[in-house]
Parts: sequence; structure tokens; C-alpha cells
Amino acid sequence: MARSMVIKVTAGMDAPERCNQAFTVAAAAIASGVPVSLWLTGESAWYGLPGRAKEFTLPEATPLADLLDIVLTNGKVTVCTQCAARRGIGVDDVIDGVRIAGASTFVEEALGEGVQALVY
Repeated sequence: MARSMVIKVTAGMDAPERCNQAFTVAAAAIASGVPVSLWLTGESAWYGLPGRAKEFTLPEATPLADLLDIVLTNGKVTVCTQCAARRGIGVDDVIDGVRIAGASTFVEEALGEGVQALVY
């Protein structure tokens, strides 16, 4: 069975380097042919909404919107259910291809055979 990655990002503009690292690792893994599931939790939940990733800036970093596009095209992107609810984000608000799911789904993915889970 091929290895895959589940990456949970807990930061947004409150910790931009950590946020960008998670998106960068997700995109790099996809570029290497690794299946990726990227989870947007905490402040990163906002990046599941149209246009929000374009607002993110970090010097010397690949634009977050570009990294998100790579993951959306070739992987899975999920916004945490509770994080979405706390921010008033509903299923009709998120980018096409982004799902909203909860902890049980995260645990199921993270404990899959051959999965490497990372949290940023």
C-alpha cells in the first residue's frame, strides 16, 4: 500500500510561518506523488472560503492560494466541523471541493494503514 499524509494546520495569520509550512509540505508531498488530506482547523479554517487564501501574505513564501490550488486539484481539503461552526462557516460557504468534517473522520484518516499524520 502506498504511503499517504494527513496534515492538520491549526494556525492562520496568527502564526503565518507555521500555517505556510503546513500548506508547503502538503503541496510538496503532492508534487512527490504522495496522497494528501489537508485539514484546516482553528484560524486556518478561514482558508476554506473563496478568496481568503489570497489575503494571506508571508515574505519569501509561495502564495498560499497557489499551494491551496495544488492540494485542491490533487488531494483532499477539509475544514473542521467545530471550527467552521464557531466561525459561522457552512457547507455552502466553502470552496468547491472543500468538505466539512469532524474529529472522527480525522481520526479514521490519521489511523489508516501507511498514513503519516502531521500537525502544524
